[in-house]
Amino acid sequence: MSNALTKTEFNFPGQKSYYKGKVRDVYNINDDYLVMVVSDRISAFDVVLPKGIPYKGQVLNQIASKFLDATSDIVPNWKIATPDPNVTVGHFCETFPVEMIVRGYLTGSSWRLYKNGGREICGVALPEGLKEHQAFPEPLLTPTTKAEQGLHDENISREEIIRQGLVSEEDYLELERISLELFKRGSEMAKEMGLILVDTKYEFGKKDGQIYLIDEIHTPDSSRYFYADGYQERFDKGENQKQLSKEFVREWLMENNFQGRTGDVLPEIPDDFVNQVSERYIELYESITGEKFVKSDTSKIEDRIETAINDFLKK
Repeated sequence: MSNALTKTEFNFPGQKSYYKGKVRDVYNINDDYLVMVVSDRISAFDVVLPKGIPYKGQVLNQIASKFLDATSDIVPNWKIATPDPNVTVGHFCETFPVEMIVRGYLTGSSWRLYKNGGREICGVALPEGLKEHQAFPEPLLTPTTKAEQGLHDENISREEIIRQGLVSEEDYLELERISLELFKRGSEMAKEMGLILVDTKYEFGKKDGQIYLIDEIHTPDSSRYFYADGYQERFDKGENQKQLSKEFVREWLMENNFQGRTGDVLPEIPDDFVNQVSERYIELYESITGEKFVKSDTSKIEDRIETAINDFLKK
């Protein structure tokens, strides 16, 4: 099995702080730049699993880089350069404390809520009689709070975001507009590749009074994709959709009695499942980009990444 990058502990010139997220290690360089190292860690139900997934970080970073470039006409984004397959260097922005979730279909957590009788998400009313994987007439915006590590993100309405002062009304309405534009662009690009962009999340920040799109975009960690071919037939029969996303990892965990609840015990994750997950991530990369995935050399992955970042910062 190839090496998986599960942690980094670098110390770069001008480094002011270091933040370890569920998947990303973020280095603040003098409040000017952020160096984001996308690891091979994988999380589900807000829990980081004990084994890394080879090449997952490279997949996420390269997909995000492609979509950041493809949407920069809609909104400026934080990316400056990708000096390594697992690394993006970008602008340091003041992060908005909400994540913008856009849903095109009743799937995943929204379906689980609906199936259990919920008829409202984030202040948005849902009609009776919907089925799993059904398309909404228009995409829904269902924001969440951006939780501290180890805590669950919480659904929140537009009204509550503004009332609590998490985001000003002017900025929030702009975030809504941008999010729907990004989702439209992502859906168009997915359709060209025979996929359906089902739902996704966007994160934003501000620098010098300007809103920036930050973090990842349209990756399998932040998004869910269905295969367009056969979607309607599977929906009509009430069958599961063929999808490229992290949902199959969640489903495997649920089959093994883990949903991140108090008292749940993480199951042992076999190597063959780790390899399956890695192959699924590579499949998504090739499906969404239309490009052959080229595996990077992982023999000394930490050294490779550190050298690439130091070389970039010297410039």
